[in-house]
Parts: sequence; C-alpha cells; structure tokens
Amino acid sequence: MISVNDFKTGLTIEVDGGLWQVVDFQHVKPGKGAAFVRSKLRNLRNGAIQEKTFRAGEKVAKAHIENRRMAYLYASGDVYTFMDNESYEQLELSSAQLEYELKFLKENMVVQVMTFQGETLGVELPNTVELKVTETEPGIKGDTASGGTKPATLETGLTVNVPFFINEGDVLLIDTRNSAYMSRA
Repeated sequence: MISVNDFKTGLTIEVDGGLWQVVDFQHVKPGKGAAFVRSKLRNLRNGAIQEKTFRAGEKVAKAHIENRRMAYLYASGDVYTFMDNESYEQLELSSAQLEYELKFLKENMVVQVMTFQGETLGVELPNTVELKVTETEPGIKGDTASGGTKPATLETGLTVNVPFFINEGDVLLIDTRNSAYMSRA
C-alpha cells in the first residue's frame, strides 16, 4: 500500500480493480476543509484517461509492473512479434494492443514490454526514435526565414510537421510522447 501523498508521475497503482498509471497529480490544500490530491490516471489496459480525487493520506495498492526489454521482429497480418534478446522467448501482440505505438515501430527496435501477473499490458516506447522521411514537398530557397512548417510522411506512415529545409531521405528525431519533430538525427 502507498499513500496518495507519495504519488509520482509514472507510478502504477491498482484502484477499483483496474491498473492505472499516474500521468499528473496536484496536492490541494484549500483554506477551508480537508486537503486532497487531484490526479490524472491512465488505464494500462485500454489507455483511457480519468481524473480522480483522493483524500490526503488515503492508501492505494501499488501495482508491480514487470518491464522486459524485447526487440520488435516482424508483423504478420494484425499480429506483431517481439523477442526477448536474452532468453529468445517470443511474444505476439495484436494491433489493438499497439494502436498508438505502431506509428513508431521499426524492425529490430528495442522496446519495454509491460506485464502484470502474466498479463501483457502493452509496449513502452523510448522517448525518441529515428525515422526516415519518405515523402515531403521540396523546400524552396528563402522559405526558411518565415519559420513555417510542411507535412512530411515518415517510413512508418506517420505524418508530422517539419521545417521547410527537411528533404526526402533525411533521418529525423521524433518525440514518441507527442508525435512531434525534434531535430535531424
């Protein structure tokens, strides 16, 4: 059991029979009445975000999530295969479990696979990935001064807005948390 006063971003807890990860939290101490903790939680089974308020000092169960480093091997229809590089054990996940992550997955990419009591919850991506630009309009000389952006399609099918100086074939650093262009790799 853990007190809600000890919440940290990324902490995994069990509340109302569900597995939740703390996305955001705020300790509130009003002038009148008891203190409380306002939190934003993400359901690890379906990805839904829910806001929940706890009384200060309330106890919740801490969930022990096991993370295993696995490499993405290949896709066969709607099934995606991952392999543990140490034990060579293979795991298959459906496209429904990887809805958001598919925009960033490349073959041989190493990811963290989250499991809870033998149940596979999903995949945790690295914060940044390198992806190659497959299609974008050519930049026009002099356009860079305006600081504008143009759409670019990457090798995984993801479309992001990039500066005008980016060309086809460039390798870009993409933030997986918000699907945003960061820089050239």
